[in-house]
This record gives sequence, structure tokens and C-alpha cells, in this order.
Amino acid sequence: MSTPLLKAEGLGIQFGGLKAVDEFNFEIDKNQLFGLIGPNGAGKTTVFNLLTGVYQPTSGRILFEGHPIKKANTIKITKAGIARTFQNIRLFKEMSVIDNVKVGLHYSHLYTVFDALFHTPKYKKAEAAMQEEALSLLRVFHLEEFAESKAKNLPYGKQRKLEIARALATAPKLLLLDEPAAGMNPQETAELTQLIRRIQKEFNITIMLIEHDMSLVMNVCQRIQVIDYGQTIASGLPQEIAANPRVITAYLGE
Repeated sequence: MSTPLLKAEGLGIQFGGLKAVDEFNFEIDKNQLFGLIGPNGAGKTTVFNLLTGVYQPTSGRILFEGHPIKKANTIKITKAGIARTFQNIRLFKEMSVIDNVKVGLHYSHLYTVFDALFHTPKYKKAEAAMQEEALSLLRVFHLEEFAESKAKNLPYGKQRKLEIARALATAPKLLLLDEPAAGMNPQETAELTQLIRRIQKEFNITIMLIEHDMSLVMNVCQRIQVIDYGQTIASGLPQEIAANPRVITAYLGE
């Protein structure tokens, strides 16, 4: 059997006397679209924070491409091939749209402070390459016409797309999307559903998403895991999850 791209074994974290995540296990295969869902406060974003080095687990381990991630910080994890977006949009709002994307590209285009200060040929070549790559990414999201606009001036839905574009600029193998449809209207959510499918195929990446919009989750995810009070209560295909009594109870509070 092939090695899962990402695997968590007995993952847990405790804040004081509260177990935010407890004995959490899951696997994601390469090129899979995987959904992590659950009620508010279930521990979903905490799992993302564990996977990206924001928090360090108090128990269990995380394997990425078969190798354990041990006390790696967010920069090392990004360089390893894991990128994410956030529940609350985190853009450099005073910077231009294209410069936000170029921030992500700096992981693959390196030059020294000397090169930057004196605009050496190495610097000019790297900047030209980043400019073209950033524009190419913006075209995927239909944001190229806003390239020189400040990020803060984009409509909300386009800011969400820009954050995904910036994450893709780091050339991830695994993209973590934390409630990408939050705050979007039905039309924007429908467009996002198509976009997620498209970027998975075009960029040949694995996607794990947290989302409360069940129409989006059921339409894009190939496998879904449900968490409540930090523990898995169900895992399976979308149709299995939709019919699971424990999932229905967790969401309806019955």
C-alpha cells in the first residue's frame, strides 16, 4: 500500500485541564480532497494549528510523506510543502495584490540582502520570474486586473481568493483551507466550489478543508471526517456522513 501524504496518530493537545484534541487519528492520500467538519468549538482549527506548527502536540505524532514532523515551526513546515489559509483573512492589506502573492514566491526565489540593495543581475532575474509567476497565479483566480490595487480594496470574496493564491505561491503538496467560504454569498460559494476542484487538478495537490457550508463540503470532498469535542465521531464518504445519526445529533444538538 502507498504511504499516506499526511497521517496523524493519537494526536492530542491540552490547554490546562482542557483536552482540545484527544486521540485524533486520520490519513490523507495524495491528491485527495479531504473534509474536516464539526460543530463550532469542536477542535477543527486546533487540528490545523497542530499540523502547521502553530501549536505543538502534547501527545501523538504527525507524519508528512512518511516522516515525522517534530517541533517544526511554521516556516519549516511551509518549506516542507504544507500551506494554509485562515478563518479570518490574513493579507498584507496595505500591499498590492501582486505583492501579496510574491510574498509566497520568496520561498522558491532566494537572493541575498546585497543582491536586493544593489539590484544585482541575480535580484533582477528573480524579481522578473516572480512577477510573471504571480501574474500567472492571479489569472487562475481572475484577479489579474487588480494586480496593482491594494489588497484591502478588494471585495471580500476576492480577498478570500487572493489568500488561496498566496498559499499556492509556496508550491505546496498539501493545501489546508480553513473555512474558505466563510462570509461568502451563495454565488461566491458556488464559484469557490468550482475553483477548489480546478486548483486540485491543475496544481496536482492534496487539499484538506474545514468548512461549515455543507453543500460545498458534500460537493467537493472525496472523504470526510467529523470531529466533536476534540474526538472523531465519524469518518467516511460524503453520503455516509450525511446519513450518520451521530453527525446529525452533533450538528442539531439533539
